[in-house]
Amino acid sequence: MKFMKLGSKPDSFQSDEDCIRYVATELATDVVVNVGDVKFYLHKFPLLSKSARLQKLIATTTTDEQSDDEIRIPDIPGGPPAFEICAKFCYGMTVTLNAYNVVAVRCAAEYLEMYESIESGNLVYKIEVFLNSSVLRSWKDSIIVLQTTRSFYPWSEDVKIDVRCLESFALKAAMDPARVDWSYTYNRRKLIPPEINNNGVPRDWWIEDLAELSIDLFKRVISTIRRKGGVLPEVIGEALEVYAAKRIPSFMIQNDNDDDEDVMEERSLLETLVSMLPSEKQSVSCGFLIKLLKCSVSLECGEEERKELSRRIGEKLEEANVADLLIRAPEGGETVYDIDIVETLIDEFVTQTQKRDELDCSDEGNGFVSDSSKANVAKLIDGYLAEISRIEPNLSPLKFITVAEKVSNFPRSSHDGVYRAIDMFLKVMSALKCIRFMSFETQVLVFDFTATSRNNKEREEIFMSINGLPEIITGGLCSRRAKREVTITSRCADPLLRASSCHLPHHKTFSSTERLSRELEDNDGRRV
Repeated sequence: MKFMKLGSKPDSFQSDEDCIRYVATELATDVVVNVGDVKFYLHKFPLLSKSARLQKLIATTTTDEQSDDEIRIPDIPGGPPAFEICAKFCYGMTVTLNAYNVVAVRCAAEYLEMYESIESGNLVYKIEVFLNSSVLRSWKDSIIVLQTTRSFYPWSEDVKIDVRCLESFALKAAMDPARVDWSYTYNRRKLIPPEINNNGVPRDWWIEDLAELSIDLFKRVISTIRRKGGVLPEVIGEALEVYAAKRIPSFMIQNDNDDDEDVMEERSLLETLVSMLPSEKQSVSCGFLIKLLKCSVSLECGEEERKELSRRIGEKLEEANVADLLIRAPEGGETVYDIDIVETLIDEFVTQTQKRDELDCSDEGNGFVSDSSKANVAKLIDGYLAEISRIEPNLSPLKFITVAEKVSNFPRSSHDGVYRAIDMFLKVMSALKCIRFMSFETQVLVFDFTATSRNNKEREEIFMSINGLPEIITGGLCSRRAKREVTITSRCADPLLRASSCHLPHHKTFSSTERLSRELEDNDGRRV
């Protein structure tokens, strides 16, 4: 903390109190200044020599016959404490300035018009010297000063204290970390690999301190830093993630908060952070974006924010993991987990991939990157289907197939993932229940999935034990069993679109999900 003492007292006085006592006893007070509910009994000459505003007020009071000889300044910034410091300075007493009171005193001095034009070395000038030479050079003092400016708006804006703090932050954030020699807060050092932290100061050293700011000040700081340049977009993205983790409880833990005021505040914070996301693709991680999306669902944020997050996630869906996609659905929905939003993310990925392919079609070799991304997403969705089949009690066969079809034409090194997902689905949802409500062609499709899986022999036994299977299914099972004894049957390239290898009429092969959606109904017309 930086301090500055202004003014001086006569050598004969041991303290400011001695000086005040001398003035009060030896000199008769001739003016009363009422600041709020506090009255100051003062002398005209010290005030008139340094404050243009008090000169005008005293002159007005003297000429007004109906005046009660009391000067009222209820609207002075900082109230009685700030006015007392200004009055002490007028009397030549020592006053102490620091990061906590300098804004109040600077605004009060501006209000009282204590300029150089009134007297050389006046209070406004000395505070400006203190701000520029001391406070704004200190990282943490600048943060304290910026936080206090909110209480003195619009005065603090008129004297541009907030703007100078923002400029100071931008300059320091863009500085070479090797030149940082001031105190800062950093509790994430243990997360940094030793080889990256050789100089002792990480490039994102400033993030945690700025997370203490209110969202409006934080937004202004980040905007200034980005406008000035010199800071990587990835660091900006990390700053947003640290701020979200610190200021939005729902970002870390999805809880049921019944306080409408807290929900509205968190929703506003989240929507502001989404609007601040850097446009660069690699500026934020896919995991951070999905956390924002989960939070936006629980807080019921606007549709625009959810669309923007879905679009950004679609650009880099290959970086996600299965746990990321387990997004809880709003209360009252048909399912515990929001499967529709996962479909949206896949659609966004497909759209973004097509755009990239169109842009890169003229460049040789760029298709490899797209194929690699598609393979990773296919593996991700296979794992998601297996997990959602295990934990989602209301997952229907139609929804399972719909999600699986979205990545059915993606390249894969192996189909083991989708086979495991089907196996898990059938373990959780009994095979008999699946077949009872399925049309004939859907039965064939599920049979085809099952009979070509790794544990096909075990699956065949399960199907053969089910009473009431269509004869053509059991016949197909027997045919496959006999055929496998003669030769090894090659697996299909795409099990989601491949029709059964049973001896079926051509017109009864599986065609599309749209056709299934009309057929997946039971005798009462209920949708599975």
